Amino acid sequence: MATDFKTAFLSVDKRLAKRKPLEILQVNLGNLCNQACLHCHVNASPAGDKIMSPAVMDDILNFLAQAKGLALDLTGGSPELNPHFRYLVEKARPLTKMIMVRSNLTVLFEPGMQWLPEFYKANQVKLICSLPCYTKENVDKQRGEGVFDKSIRALKLLNLFGYGREKNLELDLTYNPGGAFLPGDQGALEKDYHKNLERYGVVFNHLITITNAPINRFKQHLEANNNFEEYMQLLTDSFNPDVAAEIMCRNLLSVGWDGILYDCDFNQALGLSMRDKNGKIMEIGQVTPLDIEDKEIIFQNHCYSCTAGAGSSCKGALAK
Repeated sequence: MATDFKTAFLSVDKRLAKRKPLEILQVNLGNLCNQACLHCHVNASPAGDKIMSPAVMDDILNFLAQAKGLALDLTGGSPELNPHFRYLVEKARPLTKMIMVRSNLTVLFEPGMQWLPEFYKANQVKLICSLPCYTKENVDKQRGEGVFDKSIRALKLLNLFGYGREKNLELDLTYNPGGAFLPGDQGALEKDYHKNLERYGVVFNHLITITNAPINRFKQHLEANNNFEEYMQLLTDSFNPDVAAEIMCRNLLSVGWDGILYDCDFNQALGLSMRDKNGKIMEIGQVTPLDIEDKEIIFQNHCYSCTAGAGSSCKGALAK
């Protein structure tokens, strides 16, 4: 790679180094998951033992009470497997403009989780659900044997509860590539998903495409197949200055399971914590929304995954 990311990024506009007003608080509830996906950048699995406590959740609620009108984005692992998940959602609902949950769908069929669809509906949670392809072969290859069939069952169940059909019950799906390549056009992929999932009687609202970040488990996969350097070159060569201003770390704040703050979920996975002017690690229970404003963002070369091609974020492609 000829240019490190920060140099390429700031050559577009030096003002992009600083944050915009905060809009989304993304909270990682832990790395416990009923799956162990190939692309998972937080190395989540059934053996995950990093679980957010009620005390950290209370710090989050206090922050939300000060920062009016934020969207709360809950992720993991499987966020629903945190034993205090219900507590956080119910307490946060009156403090936020929207609550989003990033679900892997199959968690609905874990023992003791039958209450989830009704709970989602009662709290008007927006669901962002992982379905990395619309074919059984590709999904099971990436996420494990039987995951596709179970995911279709979960989507049908959510449709029965009104998700993907009723106005305030939004159901989005996420796509990520199954290998060392960029996502295809988000609009075209969404049409393909709608067409193919209609065969199963499944409906949804939107498709979100996310580029795989070359870190942790996916990086290990790339290295094992001797194409890490090739993938990094692809990301670098595909740098798109037109999406630079829209990358998610500019208006999103990421909270780790232990309350430590990060610019994004990828930085969190790498332990690149935000620090104050004295170099001290920043935590959600020790800051106010004002402390976050105009903070400089920590960039490294994995950030190329957010600016390659049409761009990538937790909300999908960035290109207009």
